[in-house]
Amino acid sequence: MSAERPTLPPVRLHSEAELARDALSAPLFARAAQLARWAEPGVPVGVGGELLQERLAAAVDHLGLSADEDGAGYAAEAWQLAVDTGLVEIEETAEEGAELPDDAAAGTAAPGEELALLTSGSPQDILDIWLGGMETVLADAVAPDLSEIADQIADGGELDLDAIDWNPEEEAELLDGILGNLYLLTALNEDPEQAVPLPALAASMIVPDDMDEPTDDILEEVSEAMMRLDDQFRVLEPIGLVAYRPVDEALIEELDEDGATVKSPEPLEDEDVSRYGMVRLTPLGVYAVRARMLDAGVDAPAVGDLVDKGADVLLDALPGYPEPLAQAESEQWLAARKPLDAARDLLAAARGDDEDGPLRRLACQQTLSLAGPEAEPALREVLDDRQLGGLARVWLAEHGATDVPEPSQDMIFWLTVDTIAAQLGAADAAEESAAELRALVEGLVGQHSGFFETAWRVDHPATADVLEAMGRLHPDRKTAKEARKAAFKARSRQGS
Repeated sequence: MSAERPTLPPVRLHSEAELARDALSAPLFARAAQLARWAEPGVPVGVGGELLQERLAAAVDHLGLSADEDGAGYAAEAWQLAVDTGLVEIEETAEEGAELPDDAAAGTAAPGEELALLTSGSPQDILDIWLGGMETVLADAVAPDLSEIADQIADGGELDLDAIDWNPEEEAELLDGILGNLYLLTALNEDPEQAVPLPALAASMIVPDDMDEPTDDILEEVSEAMMRLDDQFRVLEPIGLVAYRPVDEALIEELDEDGATVKSPEPLEDEDVSRYGMVRLTPLGVYAVRARMLDAGVDAPAVGDLVDKGADVLLDALPGYPEPLAQAESEQWLAARKPLDAARDLLAAARGDDEDGPLRRLACQQTLSLAGPEAEPALREVLDDRQLGGLARVWLAEHGATDVPEPSQDMIFWLTVDTIAAQLGAADAAEESAAELRALVEGLVGQHSGFFETAWRVDHPATADVLEAMGRLHPDRKTAKEARKAAFKARSRQGS
């Protein structure tokens, strides 16, 4: 097809109000907001804006966390996020370059201007702040193990990224690719809450498409990537980007002890698969990954994008949408217009002898099926139109209209060719449509004796292509041969 299709399937986003509520309730972001409010009287901080030991203990207590190393870690992460997102602002009080004793204050922290937006701003304001924090967390997720860096520095050596097996560009690229694959799976899945096994997700980035059986080296790469992703998703879950069931700790110990690689989880039972880790994007995560894709110039449509677009844009886009999302997009488009005006616009946009015309008319018919009786005058206006008269009669019949003139045989056959041409175009993007198309072809030929003798004369630009396809699809050899002969006649008639 010549018309451009979206590079990614569309997604259905939650409303901004729902997403903002999700952002505010994400554990890490919620803790950051709590600490920003807690800092209202002013809190002394260290050189990097970090909480001093005594204040960190108070922050742990304020958040209701356990007074252990984990609690202190959670509080420190939340405080850093508050600083990074502007929920907290730092005013330095120590002179630049001054040497300070351990645990001495270098400045004071207080609530920042962004904090007020969490209560008085719009949902978009909240999401903008959350997106900034999410980027910080993504950077943290691909950062190296700080303990390894600390060991290098403690030994008096120079920082050697190769020695700690960390390439920042590769790590970021892998995680971006993984999030992109999760986004695609979410868009294509009828159940957006279905989680993906971690080994399968890692394999999607590493195993070549043309490799039937992964080698041991490839499996080892998948295993290593899976363990890196396990660490990264543990970091990303508290900000609300993903819902994650981590790799079973017992399995990690087995892998460490045996030096084994993670095998493909497909043959395993559901309970066994879950031991390898299960992940999915949350609705907030879908919103965030899409925002990053749009920033990168990727075409990532969402249901509702076409509401303010013309009927021509709608009909060009809908064939590339999964059926439930196409219906949702059409419903929103129709709801924004007067039914009669919408129907007239759709019918006008559906006309054309170009290659994409049949698909536009199919999309028009499907969209108009959602329109109410107010659209009827528009359908009656095109009853004599060669391209639209057939679909108009189908609509009127389905809506119980009376006084609808019978179509001519020429119109019936033209509509038949146009319908099959549209189905062929749709089948190009959906292999599962092949069986339905085959059944349609068999049904048409069975209902009309001498079908091909009339069909090759139909004045439709796709007649020859449709007849050739019918020859490929029909299981009866004799009938298939008749279809091919008819296609030859049609091409000769068209002079091609």
